[in-house]
Amino acid sequence: MKHPAESRQASLRGASVLIVGGDAAFRSWARAGLGRHVAFVDSADGAAKAGQLMSRCSFEFMVVDTSLPDAPALDWIAGLQQDGVAPRILLSAERPDAALLIEAMRRGVRDVLERPFEIEALLAALQRAATGPRQAVGPTRLPEPGGAATRRRELIGESAQMRQVRALIQRIAPLPGTVLIEGDTGTGKELVARWLHALSARRGAFVPVNCGAIAPELLESELFGHTKGAFTSAHQVREGLFVAARGGTLYLDEISEMPISLEVKLLRVLEEGAIRPVGADQELPVDVRIVASTQHDLRALVRERRFREDLYFRLNVARVSLPPLRERREDLPVLARHFMDLLSADLGVEPLALDAASIARLHEHDWPGNVRELKNFIERSLMLGELALGQLDAEASAEEDEVAAYPLDWTLDEVKEHHMARVLRALGGNKSAAARRLGISRKTLERRVPLEPGSDAG
Repeated sequence: MKHPAESRQASLRGASVLIVGGDAAFRSWARAGLGRHVAFVDSADGAAKAGQLMSRCSFEFMVVDTSLPDAPALDWIAGLQQDGVAPRILLSAERPDAALLIEAMRRGVRDVLERPFEIEALLAALQRAATGPRQAVGPTRLPEPGGAATRRRELIGESAQMRQVRALIQRIAPLPGTVLIEGDTGTGKELVARWLHALSARRGAFVPVNCGAIAPELLESELFGHTKGAFTSAHQVREGLFVAARGGTLYLDEISEMPISLEVKLLRVLEEGAIRPVGADQELPVDVRIVASTQHDLRALVRERRFREDLYFRLNVARVSLPPLRERREDLPVLARHFMDLLSADLGVEPLALDAASIARLHEHDWPGNVRELKNFIERSLMLGELALGQLDAEASAEEDEVAAYPLDWTLDEVKEHHMARVLRALGGNKSAAARRLGISRKTLERRVPLEPGSDAG
């Protein structure tokens, strides 16, 4: 059985990567790890040597460490962007803060990796960068619906539920009110948010932020910005994501993970249309539409006093509820064929046949990962050259065996917490690694699973 990472890495086989900065051990480790998965990898200790290598060889990707010996990393990256010679750039940083993340985004960095990281994480980041256009990234508008560029961002499905979702989006997108998107993981919440923005009259940027992926003490600065001297490392004024999204849409993914202390400030922004940067004496007016999403039941969190009721009502002006894939199985054939055509073209392989018997087998699976899981299944099948139905059955059987081991009187929350604890123990108590494996935020893991003695706080 192939490791899941192998499917993601397949389209990097012909890629060239330049590692810039970091110590010699890091560069050696990165060259050795990437060398098995890409066509060519080289390294440079600093900006000057990197410039010499780039004059002799064209690199599709660069992994730049913040600790360059001969130039500030972000300034050097910005210079490459201005010269029009920059490949897709990833930044490696130790404990990146909100200010660094915002500045990196502005300078055209595609992704920021927190050191230390595993080769699998680097390969996954390279793969994400490979799927986008070769240009500087930052908050961008989704192209207007109907163009070829939107094909991989379509809301696929002819079930009654999906027709209702599309009709609702068409109706509320031009209106200025806030929108709350609810749905299980993998159902396409960010996709809906992007379409709400694309179909609106707003001409500013679409700016997404995952509220659970940023440390609580940094989230306020990232959202609202800060003044010079507002805190120890605030050496200059920084604009926040509200300013970056002016005239556009700010998408607050996993709003349930927002600290209670920030919920009050977000509520004021929604009511007053103004923000107060950290350390500022005056508020700044902002014209931003808020779209929020969650995979949790916010009403239940309100009842448990874990989410402010007034903020819930202010966000829930319009609500889009996305059905799980198991509740719209009639969309399976068209979704599977859509991903088959799309991914076979991306990977440069022939699409596989999806006959009636294969579709029937797909109907038997519950798809707990929803549309994202189906897409991954199709990609894995294309890598193998045959439909990986046996693996799908094995995974389902393993899930059934695992569920059968739980006492029948356990609640769903108890089952989830037990599984989180198992993953945390299997990874030696490393909370960051466990959160990535589980597909949740570190904050969620810490809230649901108490830190056990001897576990790593990393």
